[in-house]
Amino acid sequence: MTNSSNKYILLVLTAALISACSVTKKYERPTTLKTDQLYRDQSAADSTTIADMPWNTVFKDAKLNALIQKGLDQNLNLKNAIENIVQSRASLRQSKLAYYPSLQLDANVTRNKQSQAGLNFPPGININTLTTTYKLGVSTSWEIDVWGKLSSSKRAALATYLATDAAKQAVQTQLIADIANNYFLLLSYDKQLEITEQTLKTRIENVETIKALKEGAIVTGAAVVQSEANQHAAEVLIPDLKQNIRETENALNILLGQAPGPIDRGVLGDQIIPEKIAIGMPAQLLNNRPDVRQAEFNFRVAFESTNLAKTYFYPSLTLTASTGFSNLEINDFFSHSIFYSIIGGLTQPLFNNGLNKMRLTTAQSQQLQAYNNFQQSLLVAGQEVSNALYSYQMAVEKEDSRAKQIAALEKAVDFTEELLEYSSATNYTDVLTSQQNLLAAQLSGVADNLQKLQAVINLYRALGGGWK
Repeated sequence: MTNSSNKYILLVLTAALISACSVTKKYERPTTLKTDQLYRDQSAADSTTIADMPWNTVFKDAKLNALIQKGLDQNLNLKNAIENIVQSRASLRQSKLAYYPSLQLDANVTRNKQSQAGLNFPPGININTLTTTYKLGVSTSWEIDVWGKLSSSKRAALATYLATDAAKQAVQTQLIADIANNYFLLLSYDKQLEITEQTLKTRIENVETIKALKEGAIVTGAAVVQSEANQHAAEVLIPDLKQNIRETENALNILLGQAPGPIDRGVLGDQIIPEKIAIGMPAQLLNNRPDVRQAEFNFRVAFESTNLAKTYFYPSLTLTASTGFSNLEINDFFSHSIFYSIIGGLTQPLFNNGLNKMRLTTAQSQQLQAYNNFQQSLLVAGQEVSNALYSYQMAVEKEDSRAKQIAALEKAVDFTEELLEYSSATNYTDVLTSQQNLLAAQLSGVADNLQKLQAVINLYRALGGGWK
């Protein structure tokens, strides 16, 4: 290169180093994000949150914990999420290689034949020239990251990798919640089946009692028929409950990554939930919720894509060097046959300004969309926390009233049955009504208990628990 070329490249490099900081920007979390009042009717100032508790301390049932661990080991969706991490890690490593020069080895033999028939040789003489060239060389090319193009690409690849890692964590938290929810649902069906079978046994005995009362002319045949209908009303509930149990077991097995089969489980009445339900502060969702973190990493990818789009408005600087051996004779190939070259080049497309503007406009629009998705993920997280917390509070609020309702209905059943058997102060319709109301209240009590347990699970997941 000439001295004037060297000076030109030096001037360009100097200008680039001065202005490079203004071409790309450093990522900072947007200050416009809305994190206040994400939890409805809640203004907690305590940073303590159940999301910081390991999942195997939140759940006290050893059989449930064993199922969760099996799911973490075998669930196919979680395995695919891990493979996504492997792929994004490879892309990240590939982006780092762009900082290093490329290296090529070139070895070839070239045979050239040139006819000299057109030259002034005597008639009939045609002389052909045949030459053979042997060449062995190494070349390298290196693009200098003047404007931050390579740095932006690397940061985008890093954010993509972190996003896939957060996505895997989101799959894990959802998996834990799904296993626990289905497990407690299964226990509730078990309890409802137990109550219904006990009720059926009682109603079968009641039919015999009503028949005896009819023989004693205390009740009519209508009461016998009603008691039999009441018995069958309990019977028809059992097949549906058994079907629900079978289907829930099968659903759990899918989560565990295994074929359908029975599930080893405990009982609903033995389940223990954390004594203190702490939710922390809404801003903690930024670090605790994997899907919120994934949304932020996706925003960072879009941010770096905008940085990258800006660098296309500036020329790229590439250094190319090559060296090796070239000779016409193979015998003295390594003697007096060394060649080398060093080239520094600036590349600035002349007619791409419109393309670059469209590329930048697209990147900026995608960055705005990614920001909106980031904010949306926070709002959804706040909604889920609010819903789960309120569901838990309502389940707790119903506990005392439901217990009193069931106790009162049990007494009503006893009183009406005694009155029917020993006096004419009542009729079988009163007995029938009290029995039906009792069964409905008992099944509703199981549903209340399930609501409370599932609310804790959903709150734990909504706050970002289960992946730490």
